[in-house]
Amino acid sequence: MSKQNSMPDTVAEYLAMGCGRCSLGGTPDCKVHRWASAIQALRGIVLSCGLDEQIKWGMPCYTHQGKNVLMLAAFKDYCSLSFFKGSLLQDSQQVLSKPGENSQAARLFRFTDAAQVAPLAETISQYIYEAIEVEKAGLEVPFKDISEVPIPEEFQQTLAADPDLKAAFEALTPGRRRGYLLHFSQPKQSKTRHSRIAKCTPKIMQGKGFHDR
Repeated sequence: MSKQNSMPDTVAEYLAMGCGRCSLGGTPDCKVHRWASAIQALRGIVLSCGLDEQIKWGMPCYTHQGKNVLMLAAFKDYCSLSFFKGSLLQDSQQVLSKPGENSQAARLFRFTDAAQVAPLAETISQYIYEAIEVEKAGLEVPFKDISEVPIPEEFQQTLAADPDLKAAFEALTPGRRRGYLLHFSQPKQSKTRHSRIAKCTPKIMQGKGFHDR
């Protein structure tokens, strides 16, 4: 039976049912199933580095002393191992990429074939250990000021028409506001931007960030 629209509580559930974010969870078409072998291989490498495992945002997340270090994720065309503070890593072998054009912190290993994991195992481990040292040193990503992130016209119009939403948005922390603005700005089509704004409005009114549950 599918746990459709229900996020997993364990990695075993994630691998069996997916992240719970769409109607394909628990079916053969779930994208997690497509990348299960690669994710299992990556999981083994991550755990061998001593990180703690849990589920956050419906996906396997790995921490050091309670601090987020990296997470594993499955997408339609690839799976990834993503570092929360990847921009602080040296990336001496130039193997990391940005998850999106506006990404300031996250950097990831992107895999389009499970066979790509094993040859990179040693490199992945080295990068994980470096990411752990970043956390031990208490380093933080120097995010751009919120004023440097443009407000999409569609969201400007929405805020102007809804004073309560405007007040709720302005009450969010700068990081949460930045996250929403980047999320709203990414689509090229105005219709998609409007759709994202509508879907996120309830969370903004609740004082939650884009990734908050």
